[in-house]
Amino acid sequence: MAQSDALVSTLKEVLKQQKITYADIARELDMSEANIKRQFAAGRFTLERIEAICRIMKMELSDLFLLFETSRKRITQLTLEQEKELVKDVSLLLVAVSVRNHLGFSDLVKYFHFSEAECIQFLAKLDRLKIIDLLPNNRIKLRIAEDFRWLPDGPIEQFFEKKLQQPFLKSRFKADNAERLFLFGMLSDTSMQLLISKMQTLEKEFVELLRQDAKLPYEKRHSVGFMLALRPWEAEMFQPLMRK
Repeated sequence: MAQSDALVSTLKEVLKQQKITYADIARELDMSEANIKRQFAAGRFTLERIEAICRIMKMELSDLFLLFETSRKRITQLTLEQEKELVKDVSLLLVAVSVRNHLGFSDLVKYFHFSEAECIQFLAKLDRLKIIDLLPNNRIKLRIAEDFRWLPDGPIEQFFEKKLQQPFLKSRFKADNAERLFLFGMLSDTSMQLLISKMQTLEKEFVELLRQDAKLPYEKRHSVGFMLALRPWEAEMFQPLMRK
């Protein structure tokens, strides 16, 4: 659904909640009810007209936009078919991972071997998959939540385990900003659950750092892998797609 259609749907929902009819709007705006019905059916409103309807509902235009944003469902997982669609095309997967890391359209063209037309095609496909909203002037809005996870043992996780995880671990982790921690011992069920809880907390901290660092330009950030092992690292399968 286009954003304009979704905004009109939000507007209709608020009118319904307040029990305001098309006839009420027509009377307040000094228009015919038939004209108001046609505008709602077409979903074509000027900003001034939406603002006028908001005044009838005794709310600010910003309040409507906030309700609209809240109503936009943020997905935490893709469907099986969506993940299968991504793993079929390495270039599309790279763009999906990149936009999840808050790279914009100009970053994709600058840092990867994609033309503007190719980038638009990839982004349009991600829009159809409902991973992003592709906005005017090629602006990108994520539809996925901050706690987004790939399907457990799904196509993406299986693909990453084979193509990313195994090559990532083939290192001595001796370079700058690299660390690997492997411990061995015997623990109770309670202790193991405690460590799992701490790992989940660490995952949330990692997501928060991603959110904070998303404000930095691309060249100030590093692609990293992290599984209680951390090192600066670029996946080999993506390297042919990246500009030097």
